[in-house]
Amino acid sequence: MRLCNIKLSGFKSFVDSTNLIIPGSLIGVVGPNGCGKSNIIDAVTWVMGESSAKHLRGESITDVIFSGSSARQAVSQASVELVFDNSGNKLGGQYASYNEISIKRQIGRDAVSTYYLNGTRCRRRDITAIFLGTGLGPRSYAIIEQGMISRLIEAKPEELRVYIEEAAGISKYRERRRETENRIRHTKENIERLTDIREELEKQLNHLQRQAKAAERYKNLKQDQRKLSCELLALNWHDLNREMNSLKVESTKRENEVEASIAKVRETEAEIENHRDDLSKSNEHFNNKQSEYYKVGSDISQYEQKLQHTREKITSIEKELKKTRESHTNISVQHEQDKAEYKKLHAESIILEPKLIDFRDGSNKAYEILNIAEESMQEWQTEWDIFNESFSELARQEQVDKTRFEHLEFSIEEHAERKIILDKEISKFEESDLDNSIQYLINRLKEEEDKQAELLKLHSNKQNTVKEYREKVKVLSMSLDTARQEYQHIKGRLASLETLQQSTIENDQELSVWLEEHDLTQQKRLSQSIKIDSKWTQALETVIGTHLHDFCVDDIDVYLNKLELAPGKIGLINTSWNDVSIDATQKPRLIDKIKTDIRIPSLLENVFLAETTEEASKLLSSLSIGQTVVTQKGVWMSHEWVVVNNSSEPSIGVLNRETEITAIKQDLKNREEKVKRIEIELYTNQAVLEEAELILDKQQTSLSNQQQEISNVRTNLASSQTEAHQQTMRYQQFLEERELNQEQNDMDKVEVESIRKHLDQLDKNKLRLQKQRAELSNAKDQHRQSLNNARKRWQETHNESHGIALQLEAYSSRRASYEQTIKRNEIQVSQLMVKINELEKYLSENKSPILLIQEKIEICLNDKINTEENLRDAKANMQGIELNMRESEKNKQEYEKGLDILRTDLEKARLGVNSCQVRLEAVEEQLSAEKQNTKELLESIENGANQEDWNNQLEVLDRKIQRLGPINLAAIDEYTQNSERKTHLDSQHKDLVDALSTLENAISKIDKETRTLFKETFDELNTNIKEMFPKLFGGGHAYLELIGDDLLQTGVTIMARPPGKKNSNIHLLSGGEKALTAVALVFGIFKLNPAPFCILDEVDAPLDDTNVGRFCELVKSMSDEVQFIFITHNKITMEIANQLLGVTMHEAGVSRLVSVDMDEAVGLAAIA
Repeated sequence: MRLCNIKLSGFKSFVDSTNLIIPGSLIGVVGPNGCGKSNIIDAVTWVMGESSAKHLRGESITDVIFSGSSARQAVSQASVELVFDNSGNKLGGQYASYNEISIKRQIGRDAVSTYYLNGTRCRRRDITAIFLGTGLGPRSYAIIEQGMISRLIEAKPEELRVYIEEAAGISKYRERRRETENRIRHTKENIERLTDIREELEKQLNHLQRQAKAAERYKNLKQDQRKLSCELLALNWHDLNREMNSLKVESTKRENEVEASIAKVRETEAEIENHRDDLSKSNEHFNNKQSEYYKVGSDISQYEQKLQHTREKITSIEKELKKTRESHTNISVQHEQDKAEYKKLHAESIILEPKLIDFRDGSNKAYEILNIAEESMQEWQTEWDIFNESFSELARQEQVDKTRFEHLEFSIEEHAERKIILDKEISKFEESDLDNSIQYLINRLKEEEDKQAELLKLHSNKQNTVKEYREKVKVLSMSLDTARQEYQHIKGRLASLETLQQSTIENDQELSVWLEEHDLTQQKRLSQSIKIDSKWTQALETVIGTHLHDFCVDDIDVYLNKLELAPGKIGLINTSWNDVSIDATQKPRLIDKIKTDIRIPSLLENVFLAETTEEASKLLSSLSIGQTVVTQKGVWMSHEWVVVNNSSEPSIGVLNRETEITAIKQDLKNREEKVKRIEIELYTNQAVLEEAELILDKQQTSLSNQQQEISNVRTNLASSQTEAHQQTMRYQQFLEERELNQEQNDMDKVEVESIRKHLDQLDKNKLRLQKQRAELSNAKDQHRQSLNNARKRWQETHNESHGIALQLEAYSSRRASYEQTIKRNEIQVSQLMVKINELEKYLSENKSPILLIQEKIEICLNDKINTEENLRDAKANMQGIELNMRESEKNKQEYEKGLDILRTDLEKARLGVNSCQVRLEAVEEQLSAEKQNTKELLESIENGANQEDWNNQLEVLDRKIQRLGPINLAAIDEYTQNSERKTHLDSQHKDLVDALSTLENAISKIDKETRTLFKETFDELNTNIKEMFPKLFGGGHAYLELIGDDLLQTGVTIMARPPGKKNSNIHLLSGGEKALTAVALVFGIFKLNPAPFCILDEVDAPLDDTNVGRFCELVKSMSDEVQFIFITHNKITMEIANQLLGVTMHEAGVSRLVSVDMDEAVGLAAIA
């Protein structure tokens, strides 16, 4: 997997969209200081998930957004995108199928970062998860920033371990381990919470169980109550039905009475109608007579006018007479037929009336016999109900006893089987050899603990030895480091002093060559031949400072001729001169302070000493001309002049330097001997320490094995003791259970015997009741036969009498109809006869018109008289009819009053029937609401049951329900739900325990794999460093070292010794040496686990040209496997780049990119 592109926009100084195309394996990034080169590394680190602003060289995470410049405004967001070529399928899993991987991070001023993977939004952990095990990451060894080299090599052992873990691919295991530990912690917390919930739920279940039992009892009682209520409703329905039937009979009776009364009313109405017809006829007759009376008077005056019409009228009257006679004949014939039919019906009615009386008497007698039969049947039914109740109670008791008997027999068999099982279990416990096993494990544990104590003692002694030698090695190492540092420091001081001393002497190259040619360089200088007390050196340099560099020779004459040809100033001192004068005044002289084996020039003989200038002035006053005084501060005084030496030139202090150089050389010699002595002692102690550590490792292994063995024994012992305790508890439980089982078995046997006796008694009673049942069954057949015969006889007589009554009533109705028809026919016949007579009379009268009219007048007069009499008779007849009609209407009113009373009684009866019907329907609705069938309920109820008994039973149930107190009806469902929840929680608890075991096994597996991978990686990396280090340094050696025994937690240190050095601490290395050592470590990691790319930020800065060349050669050799992006200012490093990316800041605060392909540039240069 290679890095193809880095796309930046708004990130730090890259405000414009910038695309860094990285085609090759060696990419150099160059540019002046402050141009933004390192911002590229920050961008790569940031997009990989870095969240610390400190590591991005900022105070807050939003500092990565371009904050503006003198010519540009700040932007609101920054984004960086890395594009990888994954054609080699370096990334596995779900990303193996992608040839190109794009990772993008975007941030706004609200400090909210957004990550994208191949254009899809994702989480930060998704980005970091991709790079786990690849060597890439925000703080991985693949990105070496400025100053990171020194931090890497000086890192703490725990920090250095992180890089090795990343190289080993353990980081993903560590992440998984951390997640697994979190899951274990969460699982344990869940188990604790689940345990608390289960315990609380157990308490609730106990409480709910009691409430549920009470609620179940309540529901059973309520069910019994509903059952009794339904049965009570059924009894009520039965009583209402019986009452309604009774009321229906009463209603039927009232209906018959009403119909009889209505018949009387109808008869009266018929009489009134007859009277009304008679009245109408009488009125009509009266009107006719009155009309005749008026007509006679008018006819007399009109006959004369009608004479001429008489003939026409006679013809018309003849026709009318014929028609009237025909009508009279027909009506007369019909009248005779109706009278014959009426007589016939009357005769038949006379025959049927005696039969009706006989049949009614027979029906009444049959009804009395029926009542007697029904009473007998009712008495038998009562006896039968009592018998059924007794027999049912007996059957119920028998069923209860048989059920209990079977249950007890089954229980006795179970007790016997359980006793066999318990005896076997108890015998197993009694034969168990677990106590001997426990004793064996206790003895074994004691032996193993004694071995462990012995090993611990040896281990402790060896630890003390190792600690003692480690302390010695540490002290010696520190002493050696201190001694070497002091030696180097003093050696440097000596070199400085010698260089300074030499520079004050040999500042002329030509003179140095001349001195070399004439062998004067082999002679000592004056400063090397004399010694003086340090407090007087300044005084001596003041007096003879110009002669300190003169050469001391035995014979000046030898060099006199040569001195003339010298190219510079040269001074010679004759060391063979022996004339030394003695001061007679005994005053302190400068020459007296000098220690030398040569003669001092006479110049010093007259130079006296004084501590201060005041003393010098006093002393000078006592001296003669030519004598001088010099002070410690270098003030040289004579009677004629004064010289002061306060110069800071290098030539001043030559004597002091010479003295210091001599002392330093002697000190260096002593210190070198001390360093060698400490090294010998250190190497000796290190060898002893290595041997002791080897023995300690072996002892640690033995101790670990012994601890594991003890742990195994303790585990087995604890398991055995637990098993023994459980067996003891179970053994005690089995004993108690066997005793309880035997007691219960004995009690069951006693109860079985009691039930057997009771069943025998019930069999005897059952035989007696069966005999009684046979007797009652025979009696039932007799009573039923009698009842059926009586009912049949009554039904026959009743039906016959009712039929005759109906037939008589029909005859009566038809007779009444014939009577009315006969009367009406008689009236019509009479009217027709009158009309015929009138017409005949009129015809006879009209035969002779004149005589007729005259006779008519006379007849009219006579008729008028007769008409008046007839009018009076008709009026009297009409008044008589009216009187009869009023009498009939009065009778009708009395009959109607009686009918209203009867109708009221009938309505009351019907209301009673309807009321019962409504009440029955209400009862049926209540039973339907309870989903009960009335007939089935009545069949299930014992005969002779009454509502009062059922009400009493309901009151008993009500008192029982009230005694239960407050009832939680939801307790049953809650108990069921909580029981299911408890079962679910128990299952969850088991799952969690199993999951915890699985997670702990996973931790153990991860730890095992981590140890193996870490150890293998450590060894391989150690080998790589040992190979890389000599290549970079041209020799020397380096290695990694573990500081602990636990491979999961131990830190790692690196030891490096460049060629010719024996430093014991990595901190003693120089900056360049540290950089090369870090490069060796990083490249060793890359050789072990090559990351897709490596970014180096001015890693070559502290290296000289030679080491830079070695560094470049190593980078070039590794570029076949790793893509290198390096930021450098070194020209040698730039030469190995395939492509140079130049970063410029032509516009203040804004970075821009310039790319140069080195191969193309070389080709163009060759062409030019």
